[in-house]
Amino acid sequence: MRFSHLFTATRRDAPKDEVAKNAQLLVRAGFIHKEMAGVYSYLPLGFRVLKKIENIIREEMDAIGGQEVLLTALQDPDVWKKSGRWSDDVVDNWFKTTLANGAEAGIANTHEEPLTALMREHVRSYRDLPRYVYQIQDKFRNELRAKSGLMRGREFIMKDLYSFTKDENELERFHEKCAEAYLRIFRRVGLGELTYRTFASGGAFSKYSDEFQTLSEAGEDTIYVDKEKGIAVNKEVYTDEALADLGLKKENLVEAKAIEVGNIFKLGTRFSEALGLTYRDEDGAEKPVVMGSYGIGLGRLMGAAVEVFSDEKGIVWPEEIAPFAYHLIALGAERTVRARADEIYDMFAASGAEALYDDREESAGVKFADAELIGIPTVIIVSEKTLSAGEDRVEVRRRATGASRMARIGDIVT
Repeated sequence: MRFSHLFTATRRDAPKDEVAKNAQLLVRAGFIHKEMAGVYSYLPLGFRVLKKIENIIREEMDAIGGQEVLLTALQDPDVWKKSGRWSDDVVDNWFKTTLANGAEAGIANTHEEPLTALMREHVRSYRDLPRYVYQIQDKFRNELRAKSGLMRGREFIMKDLYSFTKDENELERFHEKCAEAYLRIFRRVGLGELTYRTFASGGAFSKYSDEFQTLSEAGEDTIYVDKEKGIAVNKEVYTDEALADLGLKKENLVEAKAIEVGNIFKLGTRFSEALGLTYRDEDGAEKPVVMGSYGIGLGRLMGAAVEVFSDEKGIVWPEEIAPFAYHLIALGAERTVRARADEIYDMFAASGAEALYDDREESAGVKFADAELIGIPTVIIVSEKTLSAGEDRVEVRRRATGASRMARIGDIVT
């Protein structure tokens, strides 16, 4: 992508109506556009990051047996009434609407009920189980106060997987497999060393649920971390009983602020019993299907990465989710410099390497400031200085460290 063709615009100043660092930087760097409070559009740079996060999640969900679907956002109230979750007194963040024929419809905030109802047409016996079904889809929640940029919005993209198993043992095995997959996801997006499996309240579903919390001062949650064991406890269940259950000691725990980047719940039979999802076991007895749910917010994960990986100059993207691997900059108006930069850009394209080429007629200061704000991991500079060192030489700068060196372009583009 040539910068001169890129549909984006950088800004020197943060938007006055944004408080969260992730929103300030992503707007300034041209990754997202704010439509209204809690609602953001993804521009080309932001969409590239989002798709890379999506692909990582999809690969890991497929690897544990997940099958991808795309369910409707418009919801029939009947299935939600059966579970008792249609009432605003029970779920207070619904978006609801009235159709032209006078019927009510909801706009999905989660999909336990509709998918459970759908599975009644596909599950008859123990031979039909287990099933692991997921989607990556927009969700809508009527938050009273949307805040924290991409990390708490009214419209957001979520990966939600639902497991359908024969019994608690089968659920437990998949629950642990999914927890391991989540940790792989967070490692791949660069947050692994800062993200802990965190025990929290299971609410109406179970004694505990599993959250995945990334250490950050921008976080809304307080957790207590045992760094040696690699697990943590949410403040909401920080009791002597919970510590005993988990084999943790207070003296080994460190209090920290954290961002919740994922969660997994053991739902049991609450939804299957309410909606009549049953199967016949090996002996012909009819039993309710045992369920679990597993969520990750893609935008929230992107926002968390920016909160963690940024400095006073801008964003510092981890390698695997950066919008491009290389940021190629041509410095100066000399024809030889521009011609060599064009050749290198063509080399990137031919090799399949992802490169953003700053071919604009701007000063070195503007180009470097934008490179630091956008945060692509490796910056490749072509200038009179590099040409004087040899036609095949370029300057290579690492965004994360600021380290700079001269290198042969052939050693970078193969």
